[in-house]
Amino acid sequence: MNIKDIRIKFTNFKFKKSHIFFFLIVISILFFGLYGINANINLEKINKNLKTKLDSIQTQLTNLQNEDQVKKNLELEVEIKNIHDTFGKAKSTYEKLVDFEDSSSDTKTINKLTTIFAQSLNYLSQENYASGSAALDEISSTITTANTVAVAAIIPANIQTSTTPPGSGAYSTQQVTTVNGNFLVSIIAGDLSTTKIIVDTASDSDCANNCPVLPLATYIARSGAYAGINGSYFCPTSYPSCAGKTNSFDLLVMNKNKYYFNSANNVYSNNPAVIFGGSYIRFVGQASQWGRDTGIDSMLSNYPMLVQGGNIAFAGSSDPKMTSKTSRGFVANKGNTVYIGMVYGASVGDSAAVMKAMGMENALNLDDGGSAALWYGGYKAGPGRDIPNVILFVKR
Repeated sequence: MNIKDIRIKFTNFKFKKSHIFFFLIVISILFFGLYGINANINLEKINKNLKTKLDSIQTQLTNLQNEDQVKKNLELEVEIKNIHDTFGKAKSTYEKLVDFEDSSSDTKTINKLTTIFAQSLNYLSQENYASGSAALDEISSTITTANTVAVAAIIPANIQTSTTPPGSGAYSTQQVTTVNGNFLVSIIAGDLSTTKIIVDTASDSDCANNCPVLPLATYIARSGAYAGINGSYFCPTSYPSCAGKTNSFDLLVMNKNKYYFNSANNVYSNNPAVIFGGSYIRFVGQASQWGRDTGIDSMLSNYPMLVQGGNIAFAGSSDPKMTSKTSRGFVANKGNTVYIGMVYGASVGDSAAVMKAMGMENALNLDDGGSAALWYGGYKAGPGRDIPNVILFVKR
């Protein structure tokens, strides 16, 4: 059969509907077959890419699972605790060193402790927390020993041992025997019938930073007082933690000019306070229990309460500022006789024991350490650093 015959046959060929469907089916099979082959190729590529990605993710997951995250978290927690504890200890130790420097004339020991403190900071910068902490502990221990030795050295061999305080208007230095040991005490008495108790302040109104301060002797002179003692806690310029609030105090105080300091932030204060009411003295467990009466002579809040109702009120504390041995100021009473004074080489707990042994009805702790100052015809303790407020005895 030649081409001409084929052409004649094709020319004479007539399409039927069945032929059309047949061709459509054939074309569809060819089209989808080719598409399917191409789709398979694309799917293989996608599957290959997915497998590669899944393998990579699985590798990362395996690596993460092989890392002990709990261990890492615990190590990080320990690291944070070391930083918090040791640098906190460094701050408190430095402030203790500042207090010791302000109250001691032992230059040799001060220089030694300053060198040890510098070494402790070097250890901490190297993340050697154990050595840094040990150096700080050595400073604290040395200061405690030095204070104890200093107190023992100033107690004369023939000084009276007595728990009986002096009479009104008088001053006494005596050794008091307590359940915690023997302590040297300087104490001044003033009966409210002959003595007016006032609080004097260097500032005339509330002050948040760079507040005025004065030596106790200046307060004594300008008020014509015969005795006086440092008042509430405050933020001295030598403390790193007091930056931005130097020489300020946060506690409630009403001075002799009838001005209430820090009234707004003491509405709910649970710190104790003492009120000098002219013919009476009153101690309250919380300053929030006291209004803003200006009919009194003065009032002052501080903490903690040492004795209340004749019983020891101080429940103890782990605060190094409370447990360290230093000069502790107090204001106390027996009836209408008010006492101010200093317990030397004592913790707050020791001071409470002294007040109890001396039969005080109530006693409030005052500022201590480098701020400690007591006056009776001259400095009996201190002068210490300049202070923002004081309690004074003025003759009526």
